[in-house]
Amino acid sequence: MKKIYGVMGDPIEHSMSPEIHNDAFINHNINACYHHFHVRQAELADAVRGMKAIGVSGFNVTIPHKEAIIPLLDEVDELALAIGAVNTVVKRDGKLIGYNTDGNGFLQALREQYTVSMAGKKILIVGAGGAARGIYFTLVKEGADSVDIANRTLEKAEKLVAECPYPTNSRTLSITEAEEGLGDYDVIIQTTAAGMSPHIDASPIEITNIKKGAFVSDIIYNPLQTKLLKEAERHGAGIQNGLGMFAYQAALAFEIWTGIFPDTNRMKEIVLSKLGGNTC
Repeated sequence: MKKIYGVMGDPIEHSMSPEIHNDAFINHNINACYHHFHVRQAELADAVRGMKAIGVSGFNVTIPHKEAIIPLLDEVDELALAIGAVNTVVKRDGKLIGYNTDGNGFLQALREQYTVSMAGKKILIVGAGGAARGIYFTLVKEGADSVDIANRTLEKAEKLVAECPYPTNSRTLSITEAEEGLGDYDVIIQTTAAGMSPHIDASPIEITNIKKGAFVSDIIYNPLQTKLLKEAERHGAGIQNGLGMFAYQAALAFEIWTGIFPDTNRMKEIVLSKLGGNTC
């Protein structure tokens, strides 16, 4: 019997998850299919009950349901609970169990390109939204000892640090303060939507003062090279877009469902093909 997987969100038609997961099922000879599920906020509880009732084996969760789905699940992984968001659900022994693979997906992608040890490195996260939360909590949980948060609304950054359940000595900065002190940081992680297509001329932070040899990671992958990354590259920094994070968070979800970690390079190639190989 063919197993059913999918992704629920609103909107959802733009998601590339069906292409990469269905390809992975075929590549690993798994009798399964992955679908879009358009679920509006008012329909979320009914949709979750329906997923369980019809025997869906697992599903991803995207905007705007990552937080709201938590009380509707039978169990939630410790990190996902700390982050306060779930992006992956698996049905196991009749229970729906929630996980968050965003932070670990980012970390694996970062390690793929930034091969330097994180020990003793100073990290700056730009933004204090949901993506920043997942990345921040994961980095701190994994032992990063110096992670600061810069955000236009300082109160949001302060709230993020205060709610971190893991030991940290993080500082919070305004964007202006971060720009002035940018030379202190070895790794800069951009987590906002600034610079995402179609607003490709936007940048969340001015990087004139960037440290020589720093590494800049932007979680956006459309365009593949944001204005921020172009400027960072011009200043001699190493750069990374969000394609790796997208592939790794999907691969980790696939592993939760099937026990198999798929080929992330193959996933990246599918997304690049879907984007037409362009940078905007």
